[in-house]
Amino acid sequence: MILSPEALESLRGRLIVSCQAYPGEPMRDPRTTAQVAASAVIGGAAAVRVQGLADIQYTRAAVEVPVIGLWKDGHDGVFITPTFRHALAVANAGAHVVAVDGTRRDRPDGLTLAQTVAGIHQESHALVMADCGSLQDAAAAVEAGADLIGTTLAGYTGGRPKTAGPDLELLADIAAAGFGVPLIAEGRVHSPAQARQALDAGAFAVVVGTAITHPATLTGWFVDALA
Repeated sequence: MILSPEALESLRGRLIVSCQAYPGEPMRDPRTTAQVAASAVIGGAAAVRVQGLADIQYTRAAVEVPVIGLWKDGHDGVFITPTFRHALAVANAGAHVVAVDGTRRDRPDGLTLAQTVAGIHQESHALVMADCGSLQDAAAAVEAGADLIGTTLAGYTGGRPKTAGPDLELLADIAAAGFGVPLIAEGRVHSPAQARQALDAGAFAVVVGTAITHPATLTGWFVDALA
């Protein structure tokens, strides 16, 4: 699916909402995901990020904004759209942007990130977002041809300590490096104030998931505050 340069530019300074539910949860249903995504768009989301092939298909039918798609397979190591097979399936499901693990770790299918990105560009019209964990990851992902880079994996790969909120230092470092591709802030953005801080640190756009679309976690925050 083609995302024009103008459509990509329209995301600058905007909110992207990640609509995902964990396996076994009541909301883990593609129809529910699409409804949540549509609700987020009504609230002003400029794009949505969705996990799972059926979820991507249902969401594409429900919204008219760009859909960033991914396929989580496993829980440890490289599990965010870990292989070219996963990535191509995400693109074929209708994602405008395919989010993949953008770290320098070995990929399960033995391909390099550059080979995976090139394959997606050759076999589909989708762009590729590299989910990175460090400045070095971001540099390597840009070199590999990624169209967007994100801080999604900051604090989860051992390359950096896990911050309580978004990794603003990493965002600033990547922004200062001037890689020339959109930098997406993602990970532990739990409030509007933090989203603003991420944008001020140099992010092109900001992804918020849990703080908008995960009722169980949100309820827990309130329960803990009252305990």
